[in-house]
Amino acid sequence: MTAGVIEAAVIGIPAGHDAGAKCADLCRKHGMSEGIFNDLKARFGGTTASEVRRLKALEDENAKLKKLLADQMPDLAAMKDRVAKNGRARREA
Repeated sequence: MTAGVIEAAVIGIPAGHDAGAKCADLCRKHGMSEGIFNDLKARFGGTTASEVRRLKALEDENAKLKKLLADQMPDLAAMKDRVAKNGRARREA
């Protein structure tokens, strides 16, 4: 299944409920529990496919930025430690 098909399905399920279909019928048709349906409706109810694609792109970018930050934190800590040691050494001299 491609991402576009998945997006359409995820958006279409809550849209079917908004159009008047019963929750139990939709859950049976798509093989999901009512809890999952409610989660989908809360997250994607009233959204369009382009909004879902944009959300996915933002989530991917956020993950990349978090990884970059996590990679830089040890370097930053090491630099701060080195600056602190150099400052103490200069004061003692």
